[in-house]
Amino acid sequence: MEANEREEFRKQIEAEIQAQKHLIEGLKETSKPVAPDNAIGRLTRMEAINSKSVSEASLHSASLRLTKLERALTKVESPDFGICMRCDEPIPRARILLLPESVVCVACASR
Repeated sequence: MEANEREEFRKQIEAEIQAQKHLIEGLKETSKPVAPDNAIGRLTRMEAINSKSVSEASLHSASLRLTKLERALTKVESPDFGICMRCDEPIPRARILLLPESVVCVACASR
């Protein structure tokens, strides 16, 4: 992998990290507890609780992706960055740009 490709991947990863941080901040707001003394109807309260649960699941998923992206950023200069952990073949460039945290190629991921 050439230096200009690594720089492109670094910029992509940094942009994804910023996007995930922004998403996490928004999800933290929507996953706050629903106060029991709110003067909302029973159905609306249940919807609010359900929405909170969905936001919490999304928050957990976004936090995991952020961790993976931060790990990928630390490894972008490593000689094994972009190499599949299972088959030792290069991970396609398009896959790295789409999912920079990928550690396996498309073929290995589909197995």
